[in-house]
Amino acid sequence: MLTDGFTPNMYTFISILRSCSSLSNIEFGKQVHSHIIKNKFVRDGYVGTALIDMYAKCGCMEDVEAIFSRLNEKDVFAWTVIISGYSQTNQGERAARLFNQMRREGVIPNEFTLASSLRGCSAIASLENGRQLHSLAIKAGQSTDMFVSSALIDMYAKCGYIDDAEALFNGMQPNDTVLWNTIICGYSQHGEGDKALKAFRQMINEGFLPDGVTFLGILSACSHMGLVEQGKNHFYSMSESYGITPSIEHYACLVDVLGRAGKFDEIERLIENMELTPNALIWENVLGACKVHGNVELGERAAEKLFQIDPETDSNYILLSNIYASKGRWNDVSRVRKSMSSKGIKKEPGCSWVEIDAQIHVFLSQDSSHPRLLDIHRKMEELRGRVSEVGYIPNTKYVPHNVTEKEKRENLFNHSERLALGFALISKVNGGRIRIFKNLRICGDCHEFIKCVSSTVDQEIVVRDASRFHHFRNGFCSCKDYW
Repeated sequence: MLTDGFTPNMYTFISILRSCSSLSNIEFGKQVHSHIIKNKFVRDGYVGTALIDMYAKCGCMEDVEAIFSRLNEKDVFAWTVIISGYSQTNQGERAARLFNQMRREGVIPNEFTLASSLRGCSAIASLENGRQLHSLAIKAGQSTDMFVSSALIDMYAKCGYIDDAEALFNGMQPNDTVLWNTIICGYSQHGEGDKALKAFRQMINEGFLPDGVTFLGILSACSHMGLVEQGKNHFYSMSESYGITPSIEHYACLVDVLGRAGKFDEIERLIENMELTPNALIWENVLGACKVHGNVELGERAAEKLFQIDPETDSNYILLSNIYASKGRWNDVSRVRKSMSSKGIKKEPGCSWVEIDAQIHVFLSQDSSHPRLLDIHRKMEELRGRVSEVGYIPNTKYVPHNVTEKEKRENLFNHSERLALGFALISKVNGGRIRIFKNLRICGDCHEFIKCVSSTVDQEIVVRDASRFHHFRNGFCSCKDYW
């Protein structure tokens, strides 16, 4: 078009930018942007919105901010695109601030704005913001919209309130696969696999066809429940019954199903016969399973694959180091840590956070910075006495350091999830439910400790770690110790 001497107009730029967004082609998008500047369309609201969408889809949020700030007019579509961009890049706090700014400037959100803002709340598990948006949706008559409904269910599930998500779902007439997927995946994340499988059967009976996302939720449910044969059946039914070609994510889920059950021979056969090339996700699940079951040989092979595919990811080194530590192979532990150091790779510190009175309190392992640390330690000493009475004995195998038993026990009592729990208990959380969030997998001894604590307090304790939710009540966990 340009070669033939035609001058692009507003509609040309919008169309080509949409193509760049769909393909996440940032390089071509930047070339189009330069033509937009030359043709003096950069302040046009429609072209600007398309530019914002393109940069947001490519994850370039600094460029998004710069373009947004220069727009002559910011309508609801421009606001929605930038809010959606921040929500999709896990910057929920910024998305929430922009939503509030939009309302202060008199722009009324539509159903897509609300859905995008709710996704931002889901990403950071901000229950209070999510509830405020729910209230707004009801007042605006948009709470039954398909996009808003799905986002609300997802928000409550990801904030630890699967019962509220379930109540919302039961109160509507699900007429879309997305809604079914949202509740199925929510049940799965919370360890309610029976409900996930029941919802799947109901979905099929009511005539809705599952898609790839549906099966990710179902395979995850089977993994959390140890349903190996059922998981395999669902995996192979994707192509045989529904014509869905399994993606690498589906293979990774099946590896997880087999790995949690210790079926390492089947894992090796599956990887050998895969139609897709195994990627980092596959080998990460293999390595995680080897850590759980102490399979050193396969763990070493999986780690070597990961060091080739993704040499910068710290968790792969840590998992291999922990496998060695569990076997007392301290020289190998030292070798792996030296390898990390020589490559400039630093371990992501374990942290936990808890929301009290709409304020987030973050704790690191062995934290000494919180202003109420002395009160927290007093509460932890009190809990130590209580849990000892109900049979808790510290399991020091979860401390991957070559130190004395006494030092290991003290290390365990200062893990971030315990400090967060101690703070929540002294803060007298309203509503009878304590919600703790953690960036890594919960430590096995902390899991046992919190189970024992839940038998001594009249509160439900919910912990979301890197892979799922754990609901602790009356000395039991929703995962049934299979995680």
